[in-house]
Amino acid sequence: MQHAEWICIVDFGSQYTQLIARRIRELGVYCEIHPFHLALNVMRRNTPVGVILSGGPSSVYDEDAPRIEADVFETGIPLLGICYGLQLIALHHQGAVDPAAHREYGKAELRLDNQTDLFNGVSQDTVVWMSHGDTLTRIPTDFEVIAHTTNAPICAIRNPDLRQYGVQFHPEVIHSVEGKKILSNFVYGVCKAQGGWNPASFIEQSIDEIRKTVGDERVICALSGGVDSAVAAVLLYKAIGDQLQCIHIDNGVMRKDESAKVVKTFRDQYHIPLKFVDASDLFLDRLAKITDPEEKRKIIGATFIEVFDKEAAEFRDAAYLAQGTLYPDVIESVHFKGPSATIKSHHNVGGLPERMNLKLIEPFRELFKDEVRNVGRTLEMPKHILERHPFPGPGLAIRVLGEIDRQRLSLLRDVDEVYIDEIRKAGEYDNIWQAFAVLLPVKSVGVMGDARTYEFTIALRAVTSIDGMTADWARIPYDVLERISNRIINEVRGVNRVVYDISSKPPSTIEWE
Repeated sequence: MQHAEWICIVDFGSQYTQLIARRIRELGVYCEIHPFHLALNVMRRNTPVGVILSGGPSSVYDEDAPRIEADVFETGIPLLGICYGLQLIALHHQGAVDPAAHREYGKAELRLDNQTDLFNGVSQDTVVWMSHGDTLTRIPTDFEVIAHTTNAPICAIRNPDLRQYGVQFHPEVIHSVEGKKILSNFVYGVCKAQGGWNPASFIEQSIDEIRKTVGDERVICALSGGVDSAVAAVLLYKAIGDQLQCIHIDNGVMRKDESAKVVKTFRDQYHIPLKFVDASDLFLDRLAKITDPEEKRKIIGATFIEVFDKEAAEFRDAAYLAQGTLYPDVIESVHFKGPSATIKSHHNVGGLPERMNLKLIEPFRELFKDEVRNVGRTLEMPKHILERHPFPGPGLAIRVLGEIDRQRLSLLRDVDEVYIDEIRKAGEYDNIWQAFAVLLPVKSVGVMGDARTYEFTIALRAVTSIDGMTADWARIPYDVLERISNRIINEVRGVNRVVYDISSKPPSTIEWE
């Protein structure tokens, strides 16, 4: 989907790059992230109203430091460099960058020397977030200093004639108190953006594009019941009606009554054509005796593709497959990557189009997760769908540690239902990014009544997060935890001990497997 007004964010490997994009979109302006080695070609095909150069982990003097073509600085398009991006602007305009005498990481007091354009309406003394080892030591030709800190005499620069600006700090992070105002000044004040990017405009444009793309053809959608597939199904149905055919597969490792709820919601409430497939026995038979989490994931992924392929083949007139691909997936697939360890594999519908000879429709490939939720709200979808905590593709298979069987899955479903019910009653559910229970392959001694017990241990996990990349354990009140523990032990036969996980991410992951 091409946009007449957009901001191009050039990525140099910063951990905050996606956060820049989220902030710009929150301001009502569409933006895209492109890797440094592809950005100029993208800009030549569709000129943006502004360019933001991200931060990055490299020093500009490193032999293999990422660089962008010099033409970017000569386009006349407004430019904002953040941290590493500032240093690239400085180098291009004959400034100098050197290792800082004192590296700055964390909060710093910024003093403004100029409160026009970029800093219009910003307090003269404000708190910003620093993360750099190099610093500017010579002002670029025809630029002026517009802000400084104690450790960085040249902390922000500008050339209003070229409409090029640079800041050493990170305005995109929440720790920069007036960072959003600074970004707004760049986007609206310098770039003269008009705005208007919002869920309603996205829906209108998407429906028009889906109709033009699909024509009279039929579309198949794998409907798991999660936020992405649910909102995609409703959007597609609004666009093409009964040309949409959804397929829901019960893989045997879902939450309690999950499939029944999905079928009821989408058949009865939305009247969307939906085929329900109970493949739970097939999945569970293949998972029997499997203890390795990666093997569990691979079995579930391969079996899902096999079942979906078979069921979709019955709709011979289908020409398209709809997937809930999100923008972070797209970014990761096209951006430069260094060597990295596999933390865990992910389970989605990848690989199906090639095998099934279907063309792809990915209505959310330009959106972040929170934007998909906003689209759902605009479509007036119920809160119980949109505000659900994330649920992994492999489901309870990676929350029953060790071997999986029907009895253990049933036990965990009952525990999970009690846990979620109690945090909802306590008003804690919406404060938590993700809450779930884990069945440990550990039994311990207990006493119930006058009898000795030897039963399973349950670990409760709840975390707060913005995007799941980092997370902190949720401070659920003790009295709530007490009620949860009492109910689980009293109501779920087979459990006599409940523990609470207080690990953050990193170093731990959110899921246990």
